[in-house]
Amino acid sequence: METGKLRAVKIISINVVFNLFFLLCLYLDFTQESQKREAFRQAVVNTLERRLFYIPSFKIYGGVTGLYDYGPPGCAVKANVLAFWRQVGTFRFSMLLSFLIAQTLDWDFVFSLMLICFVDGVSCHFVLEENMLEVDCPCVTPEIVLKASGHVDKFTDLMVKDEKTGTCYRADHLLKDFCKDKLEKEPNLSAEKAAELKHVLAVLDNLSMEELSAKIKEYGITAPDTKNTLSDPYPFNLMFQTSIGPSGSSPGYLRPETAQGIFVNFKDLYYYNGNKLPFAAAQIGQAFRNEISPRQGLLRVREFTLAEIEHFVDPEDKAHPKFSEVSKLELFMFPREDQVCGRPARKISIGEAVSQGIVNNETLGYFIGRVFLFLTQLGIDEGRLRFRQHLANEMAHYAADCWDAEIESSYGWIECVGIADRSAYDLHAHADKSGVPLVAYEKFPEPREVEVSPPSVPQFTKLVIAPVKKELGLAFKGNQKMVVEALEAMGEKEAMEMKTTLEAMGEAELYVCTLHKVVTIKNNIVSISKEKKKEHQRVFTPSVIEPSFGIGRIIYCLYEHSFYTRPSKDGDEQLNVFRFPPLVAPIKCAVFPLVQNQQYEEVAKQISKSLTAFGISYKIDITGASIGKRYARTDELGVPFAITVDSTSSVTVRERDSKQQIRVSVDEVASLVKSVTDGVSTWADLLRRYPIHSS
Repeated sequence: METGKLRAVKIISINVVFNLFFLLCLYLDFTQESQKREAFRQAVVNTLERRLFYIPSFKIYGGVTGLYDYGPPGCAVKANVLAFWRQVGTFRFSMLLSFLIAQTLDWDFVFSLMLICFVDGVSCHFVLEENMLEVDCPCVTPEIVLKASGHVDKFTDLMVKDEKTGTCYRADHLLKDFCKDKLEKEPNLSAEKAAELKHVLAVLDNLSMEELSAKIKEYGITAPDTKNTLSDPYPFNLMFQTSIGPSGSSPGYLRPETAQGIFVNFKDLYYYNGNKLPFAAAQIGQAFRNEISPRQGLLRVREFTLAEIEHFVDPEDKAHPKFSEVSKLELFMFPREDQVCGRPARKISIGEAVSQGIVNNETLGYFIGRVFLFLTQLGIDEGRLRFRQHLANEMAHYAADCWDAEIESSYGWIECVGIADRSAYDLHAHADKSGVPLVAYEKFPEPREVEVSPPSVPQFTKLVIAPVKKELGLAFKGNQKMVVEALEAMGEKEAMEMKTTLEAMGEAELYVCTLHKVVTIKNNIVSISKEKKKEHQRVFTPSVIEPSFGIGRIIYCLYEHSFYTRPSKDGDEQLNVFRFPPLVAPIKCAVFPLVQNQQYEEVAKQISKSLTAFGISYKIDITGASIGKRYARTDELGVPFAITVDSTSSVTVRERDSKQQIRVSVDEVASLVKSVTDGVSTWADLLRRYPIHSS
């Protein structure tokens, strides 16, 4: 008969085995998930490189880490993204209306498209929508500019070196990778150790050089490639240094961001804008950062495209006139309190976030909403997009509030857009360094009486201490001069306290150091006041709200969010497809004669001319390959529509993702493609209007 002790031992053994089995299952699930992510990423990257979306720069010489070339489809995607960022892609309603009238007599169709435009709206984005002032500044920047902005002294990452090979690594990346690997790949990690590693990840950005060094030594972190010991961390400035001119006496740098060109031009831009606030300036351009160890393809590179907006606003009024247009938008937000407490991102409306104080002000909230609309209309999955608030240890001391638009990819959550309220820091810094006031003016309807502040001591009000010499002479005789000097030497606080005492008591005491004694001052001996004058305007330094877009990162995430595979018609292979929205697709449509036939080829050329006239990018394929193979080639490039010429009077138009086809007259097809690629109509609209073609 089994004893109680033996039963207990068996139960414990079963529990141990069960727990180990559970941990093993979790580990296997994670491993499989990790392998799936890696396989997916490799499929995306292989397709992108094979179809020449982008490739490593200087490939025939072995390439250079962190530098990439965009091929023809990559250039087209990038151009379309930037065109949409600037304005409305290439859409002009008046132009579209004119060619619709020219191409069709169906006025119901014309009016339905007009209704779509005016009711649903074709979204404009930043430069056109906000009437922004676009500038284009040099990439080479004098040292003094970047000294004022803080980049020369503070734009650094902490670096460590392999002590034997000299290979350099970013210290925080090594610590981050170590912690993540431990948490993800070691199922037997104790709860205490797991909590410690999670805490390190949470405070990683706030670790000092000494703390980072201590952690690397504590965990025994070595060089990833050789396992050699590492040097102590030391700061490395990420800017590329150069000299301006042949003498080498004028140091400069390749700009690490485009924003400084806007800040130094504030005075002229403000004048150009009629001396009115708020206004925004925008710039698209190349930026350069000499990354210590670039990785993750387009996500961390040494030369990249930024699109930045500097929205200048009165620091006392950060309301936005169009805030109501985005206030009802619901999106995933990740406030700092939720991050600290371990809660996930949650859906919240922008109006709610601002009213609850989660987002600092309306203008910041407005741009968060505009960024959300921009990214989702490009094709970013809104379920894999979140707005994360900077933790206190991430924020610059001068910033009022900062949020990052983060997009989930196979690499994890990637920061693609930063939206920050930078207060007046940048304009103050450049005004102090250059000696040129970078200020704005608010004109008062009526002049206001204000207390004067001397320019040299702006924090003190200018005092007027007026001794009455006759009364002083009678009271102090030969000591009059020393008493006057003591009165005039009083600071603001002491003088205002004496003024209050004189008004209440009629007299006050004053220590005269040159007499080494306290004297009594009566209210008829001195007059104390603050000088006032009438002002017609208020002078102030504007605050800046800055949305900053990493275009390469957005495009890479778009590639991943758009990529999928599907079986071929015969089911013998998996075909790659990019589901780009027509807005950003590198080529809008393809033109195929069904078979090699002189008449069909002439019709194809006629359609091509019409597409060119409407500014539609297209690819014509008159090879003898099967129509299925030609569809597959264009699907892999993300081409949304294919026109197949199978008669001289009408053609079929195929939609990439559904593979549905409609039949359209030859004369009408170009205007139809124009309307749907510009977002004026949808494929569903066309299905209602045109007969479906069955192949």
